[in-house]
Amino acid sequence: QVQLQESGPGLVKPSQTISLVCTVSGGSITATYYYWTWFRESPGKGLEWVATINYKDDTSYTPSLKARTSISRDTSKNQFTLQLTSATPEDTGIYYCARMYGWLYDVWGQGTQVTVSA
Repeated sequence: QVQLQESGPGLVKPSQTISLVCTVSGGSITATYYYWTWFRESPGKGLEWVATINYKDDTSYTPSLKARTSISRDTSKNQFTLQLTSATPEDTGIYYCARMYGWLYDVWGQGTQVTVSA
């Protein structure tokens, strides 16, 4: 059974970089046809798609965050990561990683809280 576990800094100061890791267990991040995604959820905004990377290392980003966002995979650790630079309080929220297969997000992590505050 595949499981995803997010980890992150918890608290970040404005202008710093948010670095998040999603560790995949019970399956390989290199498996064909899987897409690995980051979402975030904040009060008043709902659930927002942030970025996706697939089994070929193709990446896609939500347009409003693209200039500040980078998603990558570390196949040696079976992890994928998200970096969001120049953090602002509006980046505060719960960040989730998820796996997509056949247009269905079938596995989700439990989420990790990120707060951007001085």
